[in-house]
Amino acid sequence: MGLFAVWEIKGWPQTGSVRRFRWIPRPRVDTVWVMSLFDLPNDLPSPRRGGQESARGSASNPTPKETQVIGVAELTGQISGRLSGMGRLSVEGEVGAPKRAGSGHVYFTLKDSKASLACAIWRSRVVTGLRFPLEEGQQVVVHGKLDVYAPRGSYSLIVERVERRGMGELLANLERLKQDLHQRGWFGRSRPLPVRPRCIGLVSSRDADALRDFLRTRSLRWAGYPVRFVHSRVQGNGAAQEIAHAIARLDDGQVDVICVVRGGGSLEDLWAFNELPVAQAVWNCSVPVVSGIGHESDTTLIDHVADHRAHTPTNAGESVIPDRGALLERLERAGAHMETAIQRHLAGRETTLERLASRPSLASALGFLHGPLEALSQLDSRLKRAAIAHVQEAEKRLERSATGLQRQSPAARLSALEARLKAQAPRLSRAIESTLGRREAQLQELDRCLAAISPLGVLERGYSIVQSTKGVVRDGSELTRDDAIEITFARGKAAARIETSSGAEDENQ
Repeated sequence: MGLFAVWEIKGWPQTGSVRRFRWIPRPRVDTVWVMSLFDLPNDLPSPRRGGQESARGSASNPTPKETQVIGVAELTGQISGRLSGMGRLSVEGEVGAPKRAGSGHVYFTLKDSKASLACAIWRSRVVTGLRFPLEEGQQVVVHGKLDVYAPRGSYSLIVERVERRGMGELLANLERLKQDLHQRGWFGRSRPLPVRPRCIGLVSSRDADALRDFLRTRSLRWAGYPVRFVHSRVQGNGAAQEIAHAIARLDDGQVDVICVVRGGGSLEDLWAFNELPVAQAVWNCSVPVVSGIGHESDTTLIDHVADHRAHTPTNAGESVIPDRGALLERLERAGAHMETAIQRHLAGRETTLERLASRPSLASALGFLHGPLEALSQLDSRLKRAAIAHVQEAEKRLERSATGLQRQSPAARLSALEARLKAQAPRLSRAIESTLGRREAQLQELDRCLAAISPLGVLERGYSIVQSTKGVVRDGSELTRDDAIEITFARGKAAARIETSSGAEDENQ
C-alpha cells in the first residue's frame, strides 16, 4: 500500500504556504487532499469552507490513525530521486553570471524570459565539456542531469557538455552521416601499418602545434626519417576540402602511410574532420591512414573511417615512425645471440672432431681403408658372379631365339606353302571342271528357254510384225486406206500400202 504526500494548506490561494508534509495510507484519502508531490491544486475549495467541512467531517467520522511524519532530509532525498529519475536533459537558454571558482568548478545560470536555472560544471568535466569560454548573454544548449543540494534545499543542473546554439542540429546530421557510412561499410577497416615505411605522408597546418609535436617525435625516434608534408587549413570554412585535397595529393604511390594530425580544440574547431569530403578522401586512399585529431577524448568522423586512430599527434608519430634506438638495440641483441650461437656451434664441432680423432680407425690411413677395401673386395666378387650369370642367361636366350628364328625362316615357310599347293592342285582342277560342267548345263537350259519365248522364234513359226508410223500395229482398225506399213519376217522385211482394213469388232460381226 503506497504512501502519498499530503499538503495542509492555509490561506490558499492568497498565501499558498506549505505548513507541513504528512504521509498517510491510501485508504484515508477521504479526509484529506491527496496529490502528487509537484502538482498544484486547481479545483480546491476555499480554505475556510474546506476547513469547516473538514471539521464537520472530523466530528461525524471516526478519528483516523496517526499518520507518519517524515524528516526534511528524507523528503529532500525523495525529491532528489524524483529529479534524478528524469534522466539526462538538454536545455537551451541564455548564459548569465558565469564564474569559475577557485576549486576549478564553473557556475552560471541558464535563463529565458520566464525562468532561470542554476548550472554547475565540475572541474573534472571542464576540459571535455566546455570547449569555449562562457560569456554573458550567450545562447547555448547544455546537457546534464538535475541534482538537489540538500543543505540549502535547492536544485541545479549538473552540466556534462555545453554547446553553442545550433550545434544540436549539426550533431544530429553528423549522427545520420555516421549511420549512413556505417551501412556502406566505411567503418572498421584496419589495414596493417608498414613496419618501416619508405616515406610518411603528413597532412596538417604549418602553423599548428600538431606539426611541431609530430616533428619532435620524429627527432626523438628517428631523426631525419623521410616525411612528405602537405599544408592544409585544419579549421574554418573550406578546411574540409583542403584536407581532402591534401590527402589525394599524397596518395600518388610515393608514400606508404598518411597521417592526418591536428591539436585539440572545441567541437566547432574540429568540425572540418566531421565532414563527408574528408571521410571520402580517407576511404578512397590506397595506403593506410592514421588520424591523430585532438586529444584522447576527441572523436571525429575521420577517426571511424581511418585505418588507425591515434589519441594525439604525438601518438600518431609514434605509431608510424620506427624507433631507431630500439631497432639498433634489437640488432645488437641479435648480433650477440648470433655470436653466442656460432661459438656454441663451433665448440660442439670441436668436441665431435676430438671424439672422432680418438677412434682406432682414424689413427692411420691403412686402418681407415681396411673396412672399405674389404667391402670393395666383396662387391667385386658379387659383381663377377652376377656378370657370369648374366652372360649365361643371355646365351640361353640367344639359343632359344635362333631356334625360333629358324622355324620362322622364309625358305621354310615357302617350302611348306609349296607342299600345300601341290596337294591342293588336283582338288582345285576337279572343282573347276565340275563347276564349268554345271554352268554349261545351266547355260544350255537357259538358251532353250530363251529360244522358246524369243520373238524371233515366233517369227520362225510364220508370224510377222507389222509397223506403221505410229508404231507396232496390234489392231487393224488403227490403219486406214493408203497407210504405209513395214512388215518384219523371220528373215527380211517388206513395205506395203493398205487397201482395206477392218478391226476385231468387224470380224466378230
